[in-house]
Amino acid sequence: MKRIARMLRNPLLRIRLRHMLVTGRAYFALSFFSMVVFVMLGLGGIVQNSLAVSPVQSMKGFAASVSGSFFASLLGLELPLMQSRQTENAISTAQMGSFLIRFLTDLNPDDPKSLLAAEMPGDPGDDAVLLRPGSGGGAGSAPEDRGPLGQGEDAASPDSGPPSGEPKDGGSSAPPKASEPPSADGSGSQTGTGNGASGADHPKTTQGQKVVFIYHSHNRESWFPELPAGTKDPNSSKINVTLVGSRLAKKLEEKGIGTVHSSQDYASTISNYNWNYSYKYSLQTLRQAMADNAGLKYFFDIHRDSQHRNETTATIGGKDYAQVYFIIGHRNPHWKENEAFANAIHEALEKSYPGLSRGIWGKTAANGNGEYNQSVAPDSVLIEIGGVDNTLEECYRTADVLADVIADLYWKSQGAEKAGQSGQTDKTAS
Repeated sequence: MKRIARMLRNPLLRIRLRHMLVTGRAYFALSFFSMVVFVMLGLGGIVQNSLAVSPVQSMKGFAASVSGSFFASLLGLELPLMQSRQTENAISTAQMGSFLIRFLTDLNPDDPKSLLAAEMPGDPGDDAVLLRPGSGGGAGSAPEDRGPLGQGEDAASPDSGPPSGEPKDGGSSAPPKASEPPSADGSGSQTGTGNGASGADHPKTTQGQKVVFIYHSHNRESWFPELPAGTKDPNSSKINVTLVGSRLAKKLEEKGIGTVHSSQDYASTISNYNWNYSYKYSLQTLRQAMADNAGLKYFFDIHRDSQHRNETTATIGGKDYAQVYFIIGHRNPHWKENEAFANAIHEALEKSYPGLSRGIWGKTAANGNGEYNQSVAPDSVLIEIGGVDNTLEECYRTADVLADVIADLYWKSQGAEKAGQSGQTDKTAS
C-alpha cells in the first residue's frame, strides 16, 4: 500500500493515470453512442419498411427507378473508362470498364441495386422489389418463380437466342391452337368469338370489338387440391390455370367487355419444348392476337404462384379467396407505365376487397424473365392468382372480383377519353 501511495504521489504517474481514465471514458462514450446510432438505424429501417407506399420510399425501390445509364454516368465521373461509349467497336472501353468493375468488386454498373446490396448486410440484392404493399400482407414474402420438376427457373432474357424448336405446323409466327381444356362453366374454352355474352342485357358493350387479351405463359400451372393424392408436381395439361383465365374472360364478356382468351398448351404444340423459353412462346401468341384484333388494349398474363396456402389465401365475408400478386418487369424500359396500370387495379381491390391483393412487385432479369412481354403495351401486367394449395373454386372467386374491377376501370377510362375528345371539339369550335 505504501508503495502504491508513493507511486500516486509521483506527478508523472498521476498525469499518465489521468490520461488513461480520460481515454477510457472517451472510448466508452464512443462505443455507447455508436451502439445507439446502429439501434436507431435498425428501428428506422423497420419503420420505413412498414410505412413505404411507393418505390421512391424504399432504397431498393429508388435504386430500381434509377436507370443503368444514369448510374454508369455517375461512375464515369471517377472512372475514365466508364466515360467513353464507342458503339463502332465490338468491345468498347465502356464495356471493358464495366467488366473490370464487376470482376474486381462484384458491382454491376448497369444495376444500381448492386451497390446497395454490397453495402447493406443481409440485403438479398436481386430479390423482387415491393413497389406497392397490399393489405393482404406478406411484405417480406415475394412471389416465387418455380418451374415443373426437372426444369430451371424461367430466367431466359427476352432478347437471348431463339427458343429451341419451332411450332409443329412448319413455322407460323404463332404456335397452333391446341385442343382446349373445358372452360369454367363446362361449355368449352372461351376464345372471344361472341359480341359480349350479355351485350343485349348489359347497359354497356364494346360492340363486338375485342379489347382484352388473356393468356398464360405457364399454362400448365395447377393446384395440389385439384390433382390426385400424392402428386408432387403441381402441373397438369387439363386442370390448370387456363381455366381461371377462361372464367375471367367469360365474366368480362358478361359485362360487355370484348375479350379474347388463349389456352395455348405450349408443351404439346412446340417441338423440343423448353420451359425456360415460356415467355418467348407466349410472345408469339400475344403478337398474333394483336394482329388479329387491332382494338386490344388490356393484356393479362395469368399465373399461379408457387407459395403455400397460408401465404396466398384471404377470407373475405366468410369465403376463401385466392390472393393476387401483380408482377412488373423492370427490364422493360417503360415499366412505370405498366406499374401505374397495375396500381389502378390494385387500388380498386384495396377499396372493395381489402386483403385480396398482396401488392405489386418488381422483378429484374436476375430473378425471373424481367420483362414478361410487358413492353408490348402500357396496359399489360402479369397477375399471380393463388398458390399451389388453393382450390379452383377460390381462384374462380378471385377471377370474378378481377372481372368487376377491370370492367369498371375500362368503362371509366372510356368515359374519360370521351370527355377529353368532347373538350377538344369544344376548343376547336370556339
